[in-house]
Amino acid sequence: MIIQLNGESCQTKATTLSLLLEQFDYSDAVVATALNGDFIAEGQRIDTPINEGDQVEILAPMQGG
Repeated sequence: MIIQLNGESCQTKATTLSLLLEQFDYSDAVVATALNGDFIAEGQRIDTPINEGDQVEILAPMQGG
């Protein structure tokens, strides 16, 4: 299926947000996730389905000052 990942079109066979993170090597990373504009907590990712055309954002924390 085709989804939007961080604003870019990409193809995936993942059926959940957790599997998508695994596919793109984010499974061990500390990140925030949003699906179609809604924040998805880490504990909900395994049960959160993704569908054709969904918009997924993966955000890593930034350090600075």
